[in-house]
Amino acid sequence: MNKVLMNWIDEMEALTQPDQIVWIDGSREQIEEITRQAVEETHELERLNPEKLPNCYLHRSALNDVARVEEKTFICTKRKEDAGPTNNWMDPAACYEKLGKLFQGSMRGRTMYVIPYSMGIVGSPFAKIGMELTDSRYVVLNMDIMTRIGKPVLDALGDSADFVRGLHSKAELSNEDRYICHFPEDNTIWSINSGYGGNVLLGKKCFALRIASHLGRQEGWMAEHMLILGIEDPKGEVKYIAAAFPSACGKTNLAMLIPPALYREKGYKVWCVGDDIAWLRVGPDGRLWAINPEAGFFGVAPGTNEKTNPNALGTVQRDTIFTNVALNLDDNTVWWEGLDNEPPKNALNWKGESWDPASGEPGAHPNSRFTARAIHCPCISREFENPMGVPISAIIFGGRRAKTAPLVYQSRNWQNGVFVGSIMASETTAAATGAVGVVRRDPMAMLPFCGYNMGDYFSHWLEMETKITNPPKIFNVNWFRLDEERRFIWPGYGDNLRVLLWILERCEGKADAVETPIGFLPRPEDINIEGLPDVSLDTMRELLKVDSQLWREEVNSVRSFYEQFEGRIPSVLLRELDTLESAINR
Repeated sequence: MNKVLMNWIDEMEALTQPDQIVWIDGSREQIEEITRQAVEETHELERLNPEKLPNCYLHRSALNDVARVEEKTFICTKRKEDAGPTNNWMDPAACYEKLGKLFQGSMRGRTMYVIPYSMGIVGSPFAKIGMELTDSRYVVLNMDIMTRIGKPVLDALGDSADFVRGLHSKAELSNEDRYICHFPEDNTIWSINSGYGGNVLLGKKCFALRIASHLGRQEGWMAEHMLILGIEDPKGEVKYIAAAFPSACGKTNLAMLIPPALYREKGYKVWCVGDDIAWLRVGPDGRLWAINPEAGFFGVAPGTNEKTNPNALGTVQRDTIFTNVALNLDDNTVWWEGLDNEPPKNALNWKGESWDPASGEPGAHPNSRFTARAIHCPCISREFENPMGVPISAIIFGGRRAKTAPLVYQSRNWQNGVFVGSIMASETTAAATGAVGVVRRDPMAMLPFCGYNMGDYFSHWLEMETKITNPPKIFNVNWFRLDEERRFIWPGYGDNLRVLLWILERCEGKADAVETPIGFLPRPEDINIEGLPDVSLDTMRELLKVDSQLWREEVNSVRSFYEQFEGRIPSVLLRELDTLESAINR
């Protein structure tokens, strides 16, 4: 009945020329049949041990297609300056023409699947609807896990033209002709020549961040690269935190944090609402309310184990698709580096080749993934399906800094908090890049995912203050301070709850703080270190130290970073930088 939708599908069918079209209705019978085809006919999936990993499957991507391709990811706006200097830009007309030639006949001999999906609970005031056309069964089955799909979405859409149009084709999986292009002014995403999840599950980063950030700016809400967690105190009261971290900073581990024994015994609990993306709107009470628009987790497998993230490990024990991990041939289960210290002796690596752990080659790709249903997470919040979301008490920004940033500090106000988020940074490690200590700025952890100019994005954050009469407090954390031997000083993992509790006490006006040039810091005795034998008050003093010389260098680095935006940085943030410099130099 939706003429806009049907006309668009007809146009895309004429372009890609599939042999047939299948509408995804969301029924278990249809999903099971597509799964059977993927296992028995196209061998895109391998069924794993049904007793140890019920309804779990292994997928291997093409060897040249194992990660997001930022250099081939484009924001296509009419004016280049609207995309900004940190995004790749292409003129929309030129991009449609270029990719149109690649899509021409790309689905011949294949089925086009029409996936109606909702980001957020169907019918929620937060929710947005997308349509993905794809020739990949893998995409269908992953979108079934990651989003809400099928007929209820079409019913909610009705005859509205308000949906994001997504077109994907594996085409020839050509690395050279691989493109992931976003047209925020058209509510459109085109992805071609990739089969890897981050490039082809168009509801994820493409819609939920790049397109949604543009929509949020237009409509007065926020799409953020943030986890959402709830902390329940012994009285049963739950407070919610949203937190943004660049990659390799423990984001998923924090989202699924398990309190240390000291706090568990007192009755503290932590609940996961989301591990990756938050959509935030102003509620009738003047607070920010947040939902996780996704229905699943698309997590990195290596390093996930019983110590680092037992909740994630519990989540993937059923109804999960594993991508590019090792296969244990002895019991038909999966393995990855960091899972345990016992790599399988009889195994295939992520390429499907016989693998010897002694070879020095990894069994699983470093970016191997699991796609799992959030409802299976042992610590999933009871508010996960609440269409109104949860109220946010605190927003946390974090990074990985060896010396500069203290363990935690609080911004002075919303404006200063936006400044703190805009200067977020992490330092590279030797393992990641071959260089140590190179500072990479990633404001609000959104640099690769903002669908428009980051300078305008900062302005949107500042403008939100006029809408939020009861704003959350904003903090910065750094779990990664190093000593002179480059060992981590803070234990991290579950013990990060100790810092989160000080943050919540500050939000409630129950904790003291010391004013410093960078913001409000706890006193060393304000963070509970009971039960931490390696953390003394002297350790806390070191963790909370603000080194003026390092912050002078930080000011210079931030100025250089801001300069690339050529006048789009709000004057308010430039004044915040001047204020910081003056305070540091006193």
